[in-house]
Amino acid sequence: MWRRRQSRAEDTVRPDGVQAASALALYLQNGGELAPVQVADLPMAEGELALADVMCSAARFYGTDVVSPRSAGYFEDHPTFGRRWVPNPQLDARRHREAEAVAEPQWRDHTPARLVLTSIGVRLRPSGSPTWLPFDHSLLSAVTAGHAEVVLSYTVCAPLLLAGPAAPWLGVAIEHLRHASL
Repeated sequence: MWRRRQSRAEDTVRPDGVQAASALALYLQNGGELAPVQVADLPMAEGELALADVMCSAARFYGTDVVSPRSAGYFEDHPTFGRRWVPNPQLDARRHREAEAVAEPQWRDHTPARLVLTSIGVRLRPSGSPTWLPFDHSLLSAVTAGHAEVVLSYTVCAPLLLAGPAAPWLGVAIEHLRHASL
């Protein structure tokens, strides 16, 4: 009984972002425009307009160099040969496979972030950072929207994952701005 209620509660919560995105898409298709918002602490270029100011979760998709672990083994006190190092090739191989798996491309640097959508691009400030990271619409190659996330692929840098309640709405707005700038 409780599980059924929880599922109904989740069903009523989940569609909000998708419903907002659908409503925005319909509004924009019928000739509507995104309304500017005030953002006091973001330095903007001449003619750049802020169109949304939200909190979301952000991550980047990239791989790293393989960091090879030290050789595994143990010291043995042998009666004839004395103290000597005995290598463990099975453990070495397992550690190397694990290091390769950790270095594979994956979503990294998950952090809460403040996102300001502007007429020129996405401006992202990770939590605790004073720096705004610019991601311009002109460099955007694809927008892939999910249920509660959107992936922005760029021609010059690693993809950016935005997640949270505002993500579906942002996906629609970014796609609209991307096509308007082409």
